[in-house]
Amino acid sequence: EGPPGRDWYMAMGKVEGMLQELGASTDRSCYFACVLAIAWPDGEQAVYEGRVNGTLTWPPRGTLGFGYDPVFVPLGDMRTFAEHDPEEKHGISHRADAFTKLVAEQFAG
Repeated sequence: EGPPGRDWYMAMGKVEGMLQELGASTDRSCYFACVLAIAWPDGEQAVYEGRVNGTLTWPPRGTLGFGYDPVFVPLGDMRTFAEHDPEEKHGISHRADAFTKLVAEQFAG
C-alpha cells in the first residue's frame, strides 16, 4: 500500500507525458463508455452501451470527480467532469446513458 492517490498521480503523469508528446495541435477528442449487460431470470439477455463524447484537457481541473474526471471535458461544455456537481455529472454520464437505454427498452410501457 502506498500513499492515498498514488495510482491516480502515476496515471496522470502518464497522461501528461502523452499529451506533451502529441503537442498542442493534436486532436484530443475522446469518450467514456459504459457497457451494461443483463441476464434476466427467463434467459433473456441484453447489452446497452452508454457513451459521452468529449476532449482531454491539461492540466487537471476540479475536485469533485475521480479517475479521469479532472481531465475530461464533455462535448458542449467548458468544465471537466470534476468541475460538475455530482448530480449534474451523473445525469449526463456514460453510465446514465446506458441505464437510460435499458429502462427505455425494458420498462417503457
